[in-house]
Amino acid sequence: MNRPSKEQIEKYIEEDINPGLASHGGFLNIHSYDEESGILYVTMGGGCQGCASSTITLKLMITHALTTEFPGLESVEDATDHSQGINPYY
Repeated sequence: MNRPSKEQIEKYIEEDINPGLASHGGFLNIHSYDEESGILYVTMGGGCQGCASSTITLKLMITHALTTEFPGLESVEDATDHSQGINPYY
């Protein structure tokens, strides 16, 4: 399977995903990436960390966008400690 590189994913997150999350004071970072299995672990920060809508945002928006852009990406998993959110959007 042709997997994307971590650098390709980081670039896409910075250019295409984070601008949308920034409207709620949030952002997405790569926590880790297993290129062999195609599993990406991300953390959500700012207004996304601890937000009640973060799971929906991750599954419906972020995962869909990333797996559409990178078909070799098998899954996107949340590694965020949402209990530590200081200023969640919702």
